[in-house]
Amino acid sequence: MSVHVDIQAACSEPAPEEDDLRRWICTALEQRTPGEAAEVCLRLVGEAEMTALNRDYRGKTGSTNVLSFPAGLPPELALPLLGDIVICTPVVAREAAEQGKPLTAHWAHMTVHGSLHLLGYDHIEDADAVAMEALETTILAQLGFPCPYPDHGHEELATP
Repeated sequence: MSVHVDIQAACSEPAPEEDDLRRWICTALEQRTPGEAAEVCLRLVGEAEMTALNRDYRGKTGSTNVLSFPAGLPPELALPLLGDIVICTPVVAREAAEQGKPLTAHWAHMTVHGSLHLLGYDHIEDADAVAMEALETTILAQLGFPCPYPDHGHEELATP
């Protein structure tokens, strides 16, 4: 698969290396048909921008960790644009500390999570959440990270 990832750093907080971010996205996007080209924009933002996006696009107050905006282009356009992923750098750092997770592992999880949303995965319904969490766990295991849902019973899925 040919994947182009445009990374925009719109805040000064520390973030993972761009090569790592690209590798995490590419691994998640391998769920697509092999050989297909894909383009993704990853924007790293602070809390003010994420709060505005969360309010404007989801009608929710406050910030969140990751939002995905699938391109939703008509098939006849045949463009490789999948969409945009927005990750709030300070929220990811705060969540990792609060949850006692390694920061890099939480970054990988949020990046994979956002990528899967671009492919149409969701977690609104319980069955969809279980499927998405299992896929996230499998992808993260391929990347060498532990199961991000230890209390959800997916530990057995963390081994490839």
